[in-house]
Amino acid sequence: MAASRTSAPTAADIAARTASRRINFAKIAEPMQAPNLLALQTESFDWLVGNERWRERMIAANKAHPGSLPETSGLEEIFDEISPIEDFGETMALSFHDHRFEEPKYTAEECQEKDLTYSAPLYVVADFENFSTGEIKSQTVFMGDFPLMTDKGTFIVNGSERVVVSQLVRSPGVYFERTTEKATDKYVYNVKFIPSRGAWLEFEIDKSDRVAVRIDRKRKQDITVFLLALGMDESEIRKEFADFPALTSALDEDRKITTQDEALLDIYKKIRPGEPPSVEAGRTLLENFYFNPKRYDLAKVGRYKINKKLGLASDLTESTLRIEDIVAALRYLLALHAGAETVEGVRDGEITEIAVEYDDIDHLGNRRIRAVGELIQAQVRTGMSRMERQVRERMTTQDVEAITPNTLINIRPVTAAIKEFFGTSQLSQFMDQNNPLAGLTHKRRLSALGPGGLSRERASMEVRDVHTSHYGRMCPIESPEGPNIGLIGSLATFGRINPFGFVETPYRVVVDGQVTDETHYLTADDEDRHVIAQANVTLTEDGHFAEDHVLCRVTGGEPALVPSSQVDLMDVSPRQMVSVGTSLIPFLEHDDANRALMGANMQRQAVPLIRPDAPLVGTGMERRTAVDAGDVLVADKAGVVTEVCADFVRVANDDGTEKVYKVAKFRRSNQGNCYNQRVVATEGERVEVGSVLADGPATNEGDLALGQNLLVAFMTWEGLNYEDAIIVSQRVVAEDMLTSIHIEEHEVDARDTKLGAEEITRDIPNVSEETLANLDERGIIRIGAEVRSGDILVGKVTPKGETELTSEERLLRAIFGEKAREVRDTSLRVPHGEYGIVTGVREIDAASDDAELPAGVNRMVRVYIAQRRKITVGDKLSGRHGNKGVISKILPVEDMPFLADGTPVDVILNPLGVPSRMNVGQVLELHLGWVASRGWDATAAREAGEAWTANLPENGIKAEPRTPVATPVFDGVRDNELMGLLNSTLPTSDGLQLV
Repeated sequence: MAASRTSAPTAADIAARTASRRINFAKIAEPMQAPNLLALQTESFDWLVGNERWRERMIAANKAHPGSLPETSGLEEIFDEISPIEDFGETMALSFHDHRFEEPKYTAEECQEKDLTYSAPLYVVADFENFSTGEIKSQTVFMGDFPLMTDKGTFIVNGSERVVVSQLVRSPGVYFERTTEKATDKYVYNVKFIPSRGAWLEFEIDKSDRVAVRIDRKRKQDITVFLLALGMDESEIRKEFADFPALTSALDEDRKITTQDEALLDIYKKIRPGEPPSVEAGRTLLENFYFNPKRYDLAKVGRYKINKKLGLASDLTESTLRIEDIVAALRYLLALHAGAETVEGVRDGEITEIAVEYDDIDHLGNRRIRAVGELIQAQVRTGMSRMERQVRERMTTQDVEAITPNTLINIRPVTAAIKEFFGTSQLSQFMDQNNPLAGLTHKRRLSALGPGGLSRERASMEVRDVHTSHYGRMCPIESPEGPNIGLIGSLATFGRINPFGFVETPYRVVVDGQVTDETHYLTADDEDRHVIAQANVTLTEDGHFAEDHVLCRVTGGEPALVPSSQVDLMDVSPRQMVSVGTSLIPFLEHDDANRALMGANMQRQAVPLIRPDAPLVGTGMERRTAVDAGDVLVADKAGVVTEVCADFVRVANDDGTEKVYKVAKFRRSNQGNCYNQRVVATEGERVEVGSVLADGPATNEGDLALGQNLLVAFMTWEGLNYEDAIIVSQRVVAEDMLTSIHIEEHEVDARDTKLGAEEITRDIPNVSEETLANLDERGIIRIGAEVRSGDILVGKVTPKGETELTSEERLLRAIFGEKAREVRDTSLRVPHGEYGIVTGVREIDAASDDAELPAGVNRMVRVYIAQRRKITVGDKLSGRHGNKGVISKILPVEDMPFLADGTPVDVILNPLGVPSRMNVGQVLELHLGWVASRGWDATAAREAGEAWTANLPENGIKAEPRTPVATPVFDGVRDNELMGLLNSTLPTSDGLQLV
């Protein structure tokens, strides 16, 4: 199937990918790897299109846990919902089934080159049935080109890569709240039924203990009238609510309305005040509001939440409200008002007592993720409902004998809705391609903004704040600094989305005080019932807790010391609570949260350098991040490299097949950076699954490499590093350590004008031959030419307006014909201030090329100019701890401070930038970086039995200079280890000579 991709990587594949020569100082053995970092995007889209990969995953999951994954794909759901479409007289019907995708016409790379959308044709079988004759006509109908997701979790729309951001919204369901009325300081109790689609239903107990109902957010009405309108009689109401006099007392009052018909008339008058009331109209109104599946939809997630909250056992396919739901919600609300602790309900098929409590709307158990598949599905549903109306109209106007599915169906509303979503939706965004981390973070972003979400103007502090339920699900650190703070977040490293859209995080199972390697994924509201220990709790060799009392999270996320026998779950990893970007910050635990936020965000701003240099001090997530981002080329199968060149790597696989891996060269990214992959595999090399074949931008030997390892001095230098200014050595500039390549795109088109067609040519009036030296015979600049401001890139002439010709001009026109007509120079020139080398030219001709040019354009030429930008005064430099500054001066090497052996430093930072910012992690990183760059030997210390060597990794007793190390967040190098390692590399430890 066209929409399928390569199978999901196994744990062994991931382990091979994450293998690195880094010495890892982690102390905690993790029972599992983090799930695929792009799964949030890819798995959701797989479900939408129903491809092979989704089918395999669904069958495997349902085999292990029956009913854990839905058995219908997103598109199947829509075709099932809309079928059958019947005409107004119910004499004929159109239904859909068995959708399929054909192969895409172009590959993703071709679509980027030709400014096309990467898509596959979607076909569906449509059956038209004439009920009067019993005849069924069946046809395969083309439903338009459906955009496909690339292997990297992106879409290519009109040649540019886009990402659909997942939306964090309030889940459909039932919500109870208690508010205080300002005037009287009395409590008001409220319950809301919030559907996925349709009218809201609210019940309220006010300050005078009266129960009222609010239909579709209109004015309040008496609850007894509403219950009568639903078909309950007085005796039923008394029986159901016998325990709650707040409601039954209303029945004892002198009432005008005592029957269902009177109640329906009363409700209709209040909701539709200007229209003539009737019982039937009132019944239809209520029916359409809450009991008609076409108008009201709780969705499976809404039904699941209602069942869970009220202790009901309704089927999840029950998409509308039932009287039982309304009665149960009222009983729960009245129990809240009465101060009861439990109500009777059903859970797991057994009658039990359900705890009565208010809902916290900011709890992640009440907020769900609408991922890419669901967002596109909603657009297709909108388009299909518009198409449904047109089909009904055509059924009535066309001759029944001549009708076929193709004559009824107009696919334009469906394709227009999809196109509109990708082109204009707030959640379909131009991909951040600044570096691999920027792209990966963009795909894992969770936004509370967008259609159906919040607006930044109305969002309160409570919504933006960190919540206890975010633990392990949404990063408490990574968020924008501006007006969107707290509204846009990032999925935690181990988080995943369940079929209902709730974020789950894994925990290790603890049995009788012994920690097992069995893991369970839990949603935020399931977690509330457990006692959970941290990942860094001390364990004995057989996996028991070493202490009698363990610091745990209990109900409500509060910390408490709990006897170890009462613990039933434990975190799987110390980095479980943070996102990928945050988990790349070494010594994160020593940084202030505000600075860590800046550090996590600024890593995404790092420009890919000419000579990437993986960090000496990492966290162990560098390889996984670079590989899962899709910018590092890795082997799919084990084999031997048979051929290597700049553009491809050929591998003979062990299973007898051969695969050619294409390498991307000098492409322009969305941000104007140079996207270039460099082959690292060598001919004859043996490769395993996940072995790195080629590095991408900002990666080095498969590890993420966002910056450079520089020698830093914290000291003042003649006031030039005042207020976070930074002094840099000339060596950094001369050796291109912080030099990057940027590619600019320049475009010109030749159009038809009123005075004639524009022409791309070398024959330009009043231009010297010297200026045209770098143009070829077509008038286009040659690749490799060095250009500066004002140079001609593409020669173009435009016809001038006809003027009164002199006799000489008329003679010339007669002799030479059209050639002598007046033209003006409208050539494409290099804009002011730009310079560089021409790296590529793309020519599109309306007559011969597949690409669609705008109307009136005959030819288009694009020229790509690469610029090499060296670091200069005014550029921003930053570390991973929120320590940022602007370069104030570039000093000659001989003027820089130097070490005892004469080595000049590369960068001078102001020491006053550390204490007030409370980001001490940078100082610890500096010390460990010194140790890693010099190498160490702790053999003698270990033989002497020094305590600090006890937990060193086996490969970490001795290391060569420039050995990269990993110090994972919350589980890295300990203070005593760092001191011991420093002692083994420094001549003295008094701190006077160095450090």
